[in-house]
Amino acid sequence: MARFAFRIEYDGGPFNGWQRQAGGQPSVQQAIEEALARLEPGAHRISAAGRTDAGVHATGQVAHADLTKEWEPFRLAEALNWHLKPQPVAITACAGVAPDFHARFSALERRYLFRLMARRAPAVLEAGRVWQVRGSLDLAAMQEAAAHLIGRHDFTTFRSAMCQAESPVKTLDEIRIEEVPCQGGQEFRFHLRARSFLHNQVRSIVGTLERVGAGGWPPARVKAALEAADRAACGPVCPPEGLYLTGVGYPADPFGE
Repeated sequence: MARFAFRIEYDGGPFNGWQRQAGGQPSVQQAIEEALARLEPGAHRISAAGRTDAGVHATGQVAHADLTKEWEPFRLAEALNWHLKPQPVAITACAGVAPDFHARFSALERRYLFRLMARRAPAVLEAGRVWQVRGSLDLAAMQEAAAHLIGRHDFTTFRSAMCQAESPVKTLDEIRIEEVPCQGGQEFRFHLRARSFLHNQVRSIVGTLERVGAGGWPPARVKAALEAADRAACGPVCPPEGLYLTGVGYPADPFGE
């Protein structure tokens, strides 16, 4: 057996999340496993660094799979991309890895991007790829509020009730917010980095920070919400379409980049 790592890009819109669904709903995992079965007949199971929810996108998801053939990585990626058509999933890099490499358990960090567009005109070209709100937002206020969340905390307030993590304590290494050009409005990009995240943690944080940017919350209320360790203290959870898994860090980059 040979183990391969894949870097994967996908549009999460048509899928019911990354994970294969018992009820047969489309998933990214199923799409790739079925493509693998066209190359090597039989059942395949791939493991990913993160199980993204329905509607969440990725530019840097990482997964691994074991295959019987010693494929040349470039040819394996090309063959998979051929069999993935016309689904919006692409293998952007492939590499042979050691047998003890694990896409999930070997990871040292995950990086997410959330795109928030503030403008009145509909987001025609970005529909399904940004969260759109109609009112303008205050970047400085959101940055001030976000600073309270950096570091090791009990993130119960920003954790889904369905979260299966053993502990709500996580270390948020970075949360950086930038404004980028947007015709007729504003676009804000939230960059978050941590070893691991709780279920809905990023969407809960961004939804809460949007309330600060809109003037509904003072920045200090985010600190109070965090310290409350109470889900009821959280702001609204924003929709999934603005969220992207952009990268996964390992002790050594499996793709050599």
